[in-house]
Amino acid sequence: MRHPDLEIDLLRAFVAVAETGSFTAAADVVHRSQSAVSQKVLRLEEILGKRVFDRTSRRLGLTRDGERLLVSARQILELNDAMLRACRAPPASGTLRLGVSEDFIPGQLPKLLARFGRLHPGVHIDLMTGLSCTLLEAYDADRLDAVIAKRSGAAPRGRVIWREPLVWLAAADHQPDFNQPARLVMLAAPCSYRDLMITALDSVRRDWVAACTASSLMGVQAAVAGGLGVTLLGRSFVQEGLRILQAPELWPALPMTEVTVIGEDRAGELMRPLITFLTESLAGSEALALAA
Repeated sequence: MRHPDLEIDLLRAFVAVAETGSFTAAADVVHRSQSAVSQKVLRLEEILGKRVFDRTSRRLGLTRDGERLLVSARQILELNDAMLRACRAPPASGTLRLGVSEDFIPGQLPKLLARFGRLHPGVHIDLMTGLSCTLLEAYDADRLDAVIAKRSGAAPRGRVIWREPLVWLAAADHQPDFNQPARLVMLAAPCSYRDLMITALDSVRRDWVAACTASSLMGVQAAVAGGLGVTLLGRSFVQEGLRILQAPELWPALPMTEVTVIGEDRAGELMRPLITFLTESLAGSEALALAA
């Protein structure tokens, strides 16, 4: 018995819905209407003879069959995209000295770089991570070919490739005492996060004290999760043990943070496939917003 073929666009619509959590958001990712995405998922379920989503008025979740399909669908799409890249352009090769800021998608970057390595085995990435200011110093000293860093308002450089909202973070069991100054966890100066925290709290006349000064963003996360105080970071830093504080009269609304790529011309052909891969891979992420 011959089974029907699974069409790539049906799988792409399914993965987009699974990753964004809604048909509306998925429509933006695959550049189709919401009704078209819904029809593709229904067609996929018809071919499989199984439901891949549990739909209720309040939530949309994967069924067990949908969870199993998601793993295979991602592999099929990765192979499809790799084949098309290989056919359309010669494979990139060489060594790319890349600096990536700790601000950039900390939970997803290792997996994405591993996938990029499988798709572009000829590219060797000499990776340096750290604070944006440190990476830019290395770039200016010609120790890096390219940098993905948080944009500085004082002296903006590079092309914006990613945006995400800034949020106030505290331990999951945080119980604020509004009769006391806000206890802040921050990086040492100079630091744009630190400056923005102070400016935002001053704007609502909220007193504060520096409860902890850390040397890295991982240290900031650990200190906050341990209950030492509150901090300001991108939403992608939310992890188990942390929660977002949402009381605008006490924790003022915050702007988006922007991530830029610097050195595209210097890195040339090696940088282009990486940036294309990163932006395509993260376009469906619910926590982040791709720059137009």
